[in-house]
Amino acid sequence: MSLAMSNITRRFGQTEVLRGIDLDVAKGELIALLGPSGSGKTTLLRIIAGLDWPDAGNLSFEGQDWLLKTAAQRKIGMVFQHYALFPHMTVRENIAFGLTVLPRAQRPGKAQIAETVQRLLTFLQISQLADRYPSELSGGQRQRVALGRAMAIEPRVLLLDEPFGALDAQVRRDLRRWLRSVHDSAGITTIFVTHDQEEAFELADRVVVMNGGVIEQIGRPDQIYDHPATPFVARFLGLTVELPVVMKAGRAEAAGFDLTALPRRALPEGPATLFLRPADIQPVADPAAPFHLTEISSTGALLRVVAESDSGCRIEAEVPRRDGHGLETGMNVSLCAVAGQIFPGLASQRASSPVAAETTPHALKENRL
Repeated sequence: MSLAMSNITRRFGQTEVLRGIDLDVAKGELIALLGPSGSGKTTLLRIIAGLDWPDAGNLSFEGQDWLLKTAAQRKIGMVFQHYALFPHMTVRENIAFGLTVLPRAQRPGKAQIAETVQRLLTFLQISQLADRYPSELSGGQRQRVALGRAMAIEPRVLLLDEPFGALDAQVRRDLRRWLRSVHDSAGITTIFVTHDQEEAFELADRVVVMNGGVIEQIGRPDQIYDHPATPFVARFLGLTVELPVVMKAGRAEAAGFDLTALPRRALPEGPATLFLRPADIQPVADPAAPFHLTEISSTGALLRVVAESDSGCRIEAEVPRRDGHGLETGMNVSLCAVAGQIFPGLASQRASSPVAAETTPHALKENRL
């Protein structure tokens, strides 16, 4: 492993911001730290960068104890949300800055610095901006310059803290695709912080979902999306419909629901909670069903429908508009779940109790808490 963390703990006063973080990052890997505000993502990034120190735990890079090294000795490249460019320096001078302030014994000559800067300007496709000042650049261009400055020192690890948070949606989409191609070309071990799951899933090799100072799940983007390991991850990733069910012989059952499309689960018999995305629920006309449609609204591509039962159960679903022509308010429907995640017991009474998506040792490792 390139970077290894074990039992990283950090407190601010009585608040435990990190509670025993264990994480290994392979050389050349791109990792996303994903979670809501206050989950500990930025604090962990600052500890890796040498800008903060843990109260307990170990941090090593290629076998070297990084807790014995300063930020400068770790040779970290860091990109912040708000760029932190020097306004009085041109793009060329901003990118060169990290090289010009190295100790004399490590500092390259002027010609070598100029060559490195020109190579990065070309690599990042901003050669035409070399003599402009930050005030003359767009947000996306400033972010490219910030990345160039971080890469100029040939960092061992590149850290990005909400790198696209200050940009509009279209620029964010364009830049993250660009960043992925830059990462693949440069091969730098990269860790970035985000609260945007779409950003994390599109960019990262693996996603680390954090909550309340702990890691809830680690895995590949598609694995986490399809098989959330805890109720928190399920809710965070949009499984907002929570349905009490009963497990019988590995099958979930609930009145008014057709759950036969869900695979059998190795769960104890008795009460459980099924987490569903609204788009994974299909209403099917059924005069004998206990649910009836009370609301139907269109967003253009989708129909958002609400189904209620006489017992007070209220379910929201999303249906492609072209598939919902026969739906009308007042009609009775059964609800077919095409995908979902089940946790034993009542989820509201549980902290975290993952159901492994697979049963192989590799899958259990990837879905660890």
